[in-house]
Amino acid sequence: MTTPTNRVSPEQGGTATAAWPHNPKNVAFVGDYLPRQCGIATFTSDLYTSYARFIPDARPIVVSVNDTPDGYDYPTEVRYDFYQHDKEAYRRAAEFLNAKDVDVVCLQHEYGIFGGPAGSYILTMLRNLSMPVVTTFHTILKNPNEDQLLVLKSIADLSARVVCMSEKGRDFLINIYEIPEEKIDLIPHGIPDMPFVDPHFYKDKFGMEGKQTLLTFGLLSPNKGIENVIRALPRIVEQVPNAVYMVLGATHPHLIKHEGEAYRDSLKKLAEDLGVRDNVRFYNQFVELDDLLEYIGSADIYITPYLNPAQITSGTLSYAFGCGKAVVSTPYWHAEELLADGRGVLVPFGDHDAIADQIINLLTDEPMRHAMRKRGYLMGREMIWERSIQAYANSFAQARQERMSTIGRLAPYMGSAGGFVLPAIRLDHLYRLTDSTGIVQHARYHLPFYEEGYCTDDNARALILAMTLRDAGLSEQKLDKAADDYCAFLNYAYTDEHRRFRNFMSYDRRWLEDVGSDDSTGRAVWALGTCLGRDANKNTVTWAINLIEKVLPSIVHMPSPRAWAFSLLGIYEYQKKFGDDRLAKTIQQQLLGKLMELYNATATEDWPWFENVLSYDNAVLAHVLLRSGDEKLVQIGLNALRWLIELQTAGPRTADFGNQAPGISTRTNPAWGNFQPIGSNGFYVKGQPRAYFDQQPLEAQSTVSACLAAYAVTGDEDWHRTALRVFKWFTGHNDLGLPLYDAQTGGCRDGLHIDRVNQNQGAESTLSYLLALAELHSVQKQRSEAKSVNLAVSALVNG
Repeated sequence: MTTPTNRVSPEQGGTATAAWPHNPKNVAFVGDYLPRQCGIATFTSDLYTSYARFIPDARPIVVSVNDTPDGYDYPTEVRYDFYQHDKEAYRRAAEFLNAKDVDVVCLQHEYGIFGGPAGSYILTMLRNLSMPVVTTFHTILKNPNEDQLLVLKSIADLSARVVCMSEKGRDFLINIYEIPEEKIDLIPHGIPDMPFVDPHFYKDKFGMEGKQTLLTFGLLSPNKGIENVIRALPRIVEQVPNAVYMVLGATHPHLIKHEGEAYRDSLKKLAEDLGVRDNVRFYNQFVELDDLLEYIGSADIYITPYLNPAQITSGTLSYAFGCGKAVVSTPYWHAEELLADGRGVLVPFGDHDAIADQIINLLTDEPMRHAMRKRGYLMGREMIWERSIQAYANSFAQARQERMSTIGRLAPYMGSAGGFVLPAIRLDHLYRLTDSTGIVQHARYHLPFYEEGYCTDDNARALILAMTLRDAGLSEQKLDKAADDYCAFLNYAYTDEHRRFRNFMSYDRRWLEDVGSDDSTGRAVWALGTCLGRDANKNTVTWAINLIEKVLPSIVHMPSPRAWAFSLLGIYEYQKKFGDDRLAKTIQQQLLGKLMELYNATATEDWPWFENVLSYDNAVLAHVLLRSGDEKLVQIGLNALRWLIELQTAGPRTADFGNQAPGISTRTNPAWGNFQPIGSNGFYVKGQPRAYFDQQPLEAQSTVSACLAAYAVTGDEDWHRTALRVFKWFTGHNDLGLPLYDAQTGGCRDGLHIDRVNQNQGAESTLSYLLALAELHSVQKQRSEAKSVNLAVSALVNG
């Protein structure tokens, strides 16, 4: 048994994906399913049940293919089913799976359960899926016809990984179907974890007390060779009179449809003609797992007398073998492999005398039989479902990682000369989330999720955005109305008793707390300062100045460095208009002093930062030093921001800035790796592994803003290029190559998971995207105006 290997860790020179958690939760198993009477249906059911049981927090579903237009009365895990001969239904099933945001599809492949030549209709589904596919091949033919060869190879091409259950199957996939060896996972057929018990424990349930029992189970059909065991029975009964052959299983549905019970009746007649009617018992039923295990438990010997070698996998053999049964079998491919080294006995195809000889030997030599049972049982411990499922989970995880490493990097918004062109500013989704109360904080997909109400954090961000958009040259009546709504929300959020802001409000306008977080008050101060510095409306300025002076003194007593930083940004904005306000100056110096105390207590040459952890909205801490006006603090801010940028850049750890930071190498080529922010699923504690996911839009916005502040203070074009590179994270230049910005809605998705984008488009994400874009547009406007002035001056000078 082999399982997929994980990639090496980033520290070993591999990709970052190796450090990410795996075991996908949202897996869709596609195949046929119980109560349809089919071996693949049983396998799919066992696979689903075991995945749900053994993978923590797993939420698998099943998509079942039907052999009748009316389908079956499926259990609840079957979320979708369709008719195998309806080609268009395969496309609709793919659309359903895409809409369900499934992590991985696990396809159970058997030619006969899908429509079209050699089951080719399944290719329609695979070609329309947006997630990776892992396919289990249940039939791998040694001599496929042209259609069978083409279909299996096409399925393999469309699959991220393929699974087979035997070494012979792997050999065929490599040498006949030309599938790359590294794409194949060998995972044995899963089996129940059944104790090693004496068969006498179960015999009384079936009236077999005192009997030596032989068992064959599975759907009854002529290719099973059961007649050869019956022909062997006269000799067996002569030596072991109490021997009974149990034939368990319903007749195959397709055989019933065309021939009825003719085959079963012929077996009964054969037993009667040979005088062993009382030594053969037929159980014409399709049994559930618990009952099946009791039947297997009662058997002394299990027999698979199949008639030809072309059986790459046998679930019935796997079950009996793994449950500790002595096995006699014809040498079909799976039996040859599983029963090697004394784990069973092989007899020639169609040779009932050989069957009789081996069964008599085993029934009359108890030590030999039990030794064989034990060897099979011990090997079977590697095949129990718990182990098989972990191997499947590893395969699913590797499929997702490989998909991430092969997704082409998107390059949207490229100009004719190849340069990056900023997207247009669209406010459709901002207005969709905004009502007369303010901006709703969350969304389900693109729709406002009213149940979770509003928050001061997002209304403060929205007000900052409205002011920034005005600076970028955008002015419209609808935006002015929204800005008033955001102001009104902050006005209502303020509580004079605490000189702070409440944060969370329910949709029915009830405050859910008396005092909000430090950060929410800090962001409110930032928004008020931005109004004061950028709004020309006298009424708004009068409102904001009276409110900000009530709140500012309370900021100094807060323990949150981010609350200090947000407030400092508000003070800097305020000082654009009222630079001589002594209260603002005093609090600015106090907050900068507190921030530098943290830096001096924590920073080292290899960790030039303010805390021993990088958590959220990190760049804002360096940003506020850049705008302080103090040359020493500016240099510290530049050094810290360089370090943070380098740490959050995929690829070679090199810097592209003209001013080299201590211990950091320089590089002149600015086109280095994509932005890779610290993940919110664990953050990055100094000395411990960093989290790569989930990546949040807030980090990109904060970093863009800090880089533009560095550009403003230094005039170094590298900072502007870096801001653009970080912004491209929104448009697809990220670890997954997938855009977070939704050009259809104008919103931004809520984050980058390990393998996909979070499809919700909430306020924080959308505001982060729009704030970053608005700042870049504002800088672009300034650069354009400066270029025009320079050209005009040059024209005057040169006449």
